[in-house]
Order: sequence, then structure tokens, then C-alpha cells
Amino acid sequence: MSDILSDISTLVIEGNFEDMPDKTNAAVEEGLSAEEILNNGLMPGMDHVGVEFKAGNMFVPEVLRSAKAMQAAMSIIRPMLVETGTETKGTILLGTVAGDLHDIGKNLVGMMCEGAGFEIIDLGKDVEPETFVEAVKEHKPKILGMSALLTTTMRAMERTIKALDEAGVRDTVKIMIGGAPVTQSFAEDIGADGYAPNAASASDMAKQFAA
Repeated sequence: MSDILSDISTLVIEGNFEDMPDKTNAAVEEGLSAEEILNNGLMPGMDHVGVEFKAGNMFVPEVLRSAKAMQAAMSIIRPMLVETGTETKGTILLGTVAGDLHDIGKNLVGMMCEGAGFEIIDLGKDVEPETFVEAVKEHKPKILGMSALLTTTMRAMERTIKALDEAGVRDTVKIMIGGAPVTQSFAEDIGADGYAPNAASASDMAKQFAA
């Protein structure tokens, strides 16, 4: 790995979003492609953050800073990636389910999955089952991620899966769910493909689904 790519990884790990734009621009000026910066700078940094987060050595505020650092770089290289037609690992559709206004966990999942090379379409919070269905039809994602932080809104996940089934698009997408009250057994009960207890695990699961 070149020194500048190593520096970019370090800035992600340290959550240093202030210095990231200058370092990313310097990498571009050095002649590095957007794909190299993503695959050999940003992604290794976010992979390290994911491992440390799962191990309990990093916490949500630190991960958010790391994600913000990655976003600072992505805002520079994303147009270049689009221009060169770089293949993503696939599209992930994300949303917090109907009735639920919590989105920190969902946002973290989106940032970590983007850092892993996915294209993210974020529907936001309080997303109705019908909105998920229409978005699946329109964007044809590989993966649909749903979040709920309240026990009272968990059932909206089940309603969404039923709506996808009734619309005939359930089998076109892998569904992963998460959120504080959500469990593996609940995921199995409602017919989801997977449950992720945190953003790092969601990113790992997305990679497995996309393989």
C-alpha cells in the first residue's frame, strides 16, 4: 500500500474528517484512481473500524466520526467512480420502518456498507411497507435493510415482508433487519434472511449476501 493510501486508512480509523479532503485530493493529484482510493484506502480503514467496534474497542461516537471521515473522502471520489463506471458490490435499500423515527443505527449501517463498496439508497425513517415495495421495484436492490428501535414498531417489519410477498418481489431481494429490540428468532419468525446486532455485522452480512 502506498503511503498516502495508508494515511487515508489511518484518517478513517482516527475519525479525522477535518484532514480527509486534503489527503484525498492529494491522492487524486498523485494519479491514484478513485477505485484505488476506495478499495485500498477507505475500505481497509472501515474494515478495521468494524472489527474494533464488534470487539468492543470502539464505540458509536467514534464509529460515527470514522464514518464521517469516510464520507468526506467519498464526496470527492464518488463522482469519479460514477464517471469511470466502477462496479459496486450492489445496491442496498435502507429504511427505518413505519412509526419509528430513530435513524442513528440505520445511518451507521449505510455508512459502513458504503465503505464496503455498496451503493446505498436511504429511504429515511417512518417508511411505510408500500414505500419499501415501490422502492424495491424501482431500484432492484440486492439487499433490503430495515431498522426498528421500538418494540411497538417491530411488527412493521413483518408487514413490509408480507407486502413484498404480495407484490411478487420478495424473492428478488435479501432482507436483513436490526435494531435494539430485534432478535435472530424474530427475524426467523417473520421470514427475514438475516439479523445483524450492529452496523459492523450488517456490513459483513451484506458482503456475504452479495458474494
